[in-house]
This record gives sequence, structure tokens and C-alpha cells, in this order.
Amino acid sequence: MPRPTPAQFVYGSCTVIFSTLAMLLLSQTSSGVGIAVIAFAALALGLLVAMTVPLPRPRVVAVQQPPAVVEEAPVPAAVASAAASEPVRERAAS
Repeated sequence: MPRPTPAQFVYGSCTVIFSTLAMLLLSQTSSGVGIAVIAFAALALGLLVAMTVPLPRPRVVAVQQPPAVVEEAPVPAAVASAAASEPVRERAAS
């Protein structure tokens, strides 16, 4: 079983504290049984919140692979001869 993360501890603890205070203030109970029921409900809610916090996923290291060789398509003979017969024009350096 994995150990709880600090985020799970924080979320669960805050949930227990704030939900206990909210339920005690809203119910205005002063009996021992009422306070015990509220405390148990707050602990259950805190546990539920802590367990539903997403766990960090293990890092996946990308392995670098050599680039794939791209094969060039053959040039049609008509295009190759037209390109070869055209003179190369160079710009004169000024």
C-alpha cells in the first residue's frame, strides 16, 4: 500500500477540522453523543477526501531514438531534364 503524500495529509486534516466546526455550529448540539457522531462523520469525510486526492504518477522518461531516415521520392525524368538544362543565375556581389 502506498504511503500518503503531504497533500493528502493536508486535504484530509483541513476537511476534518472545517467540517467538524461547520457541523457543530450548524447543529448547535451540546450532548456527548451528538458531538461523537459529528466527530466520526468528520473523520470519515476527511478520510474520503484524502483518499480521492490524485496520487502523483511516476515519471516516464522519453528515450531518444535516432531520427528516422526519410526516403526521397524519385524525380520524373521530364522534370529532372528541365531543371538540368536551365542555366544557373547567380547574383553579383556588390
